Amino acid sequence: MSPAQGHSAPTLLLLGATLALAVASLCIGPLLISPLTVFAHLAPADDSTIALIVRDIRLPRTVLAILVGASLGSAGAALQGLLRNPLSEPGIIGISGGAALGAVAAFYSGLASGAVWMLPASGMLGALLAVIAIHLLAGRGADILTVILAGVAINSLSGALTTLILNLSPNPFAAYEIYFWLLGSLANRGFDHVLLALPFMLAGFALLFATRRALDVLALGEDSAASLGINLSRTRAQVIAGSALAVGAAVSISGVIGFVGLVVPHLLRPWVGHRPGALLVPSALGGAALTLAADLGTRIPLAGGELKLGVVTALIGAPFFLRLVLQSRAGHR
Repeated sequence: MSPAQGHSAPTLLLLGATLALAVASLCIGPLLISPLTVFAHLAPADDSTIALIVRDIRLPRTVLAILVGASLGSAGAALQGLLRNPLSEPGIIGISGGAALGAVAAFYSGLASGAVWMLPASGMLGALLAVIAIHLLAGRGADILTVILAGVAINSLSGALTTLILNLSPNPFAAYEIYFWLLGSLANRGFDHVLLALPFMLAGFALLFATRRALDVLALGEDSAASLGINLSRTRAQVIAGSALAVGAAVSISGVIGFVGLVVPHLLRPWVGHRPGALLVPSALGGAALTLAADLGTRIPLAGGELKLGVVTALIGAPFFLRLVLQSRAGHR
């Protein structure tokens, strides 16, 4: 069996899991609907109550879960390959923090209530400004460590400014709205949100997947990659810009969803022979599957309120971090 054939089986398995979870996402909610009933009411001409629930509420939420998870998973895999650091994810270099700051600023200024596109646009603008700030801070031709340090600094600054805005909120209701948005959710999103974020996510995916060969070669080291004709500056710019577009659009729609970009590439890396380039597509599918599963977890009825998507992914990611610590500790004995 060739390496490509060996890697296609996990990809097909992840694709099947994503499709199965997508069907479950259409069926499960306050009103349980059978799969056959769901597909029978997808026709645009059907204006029954079940059709409105499936087509206008659950379908856009399911599509967004796939897009957001794929954005976080593929960006996490690309950043881990670029930075050659298994702990890298979109949040660590400030992209998620910048997008969250932009969205929170829209809440605080009142722009978010002006039009449906203002909140996502502010989030993507925040991600773009974070990337520009990282480039300016790291300087031209910076090495990987300097880029990571610049990203951590921008992420810390974004977090501080987000907290400041939360602290200066004009009334408790505004603070409450910002706080719950930061916890992440895909509830009450429609196809207008899908159409707004999709072009930026597709552009981000295209930039990330264009770096597959360069990421594989970069695993040999920067000097080896340069000697084999890889343009390191262009690869770095493509990965960071692609991550900013995809993750910025995702965060601006869903709020801050942590750990997906970290956990998924880690779990899938052995499946693709530890090749960073081959990890991109499985990580996109794995991120979509994990986000769909987490979003289903938010629909569990609780007496004290509803779970938020960012809380569920954090509950998944925290034990994973503990496992990494225990593995590292065992490796040093």
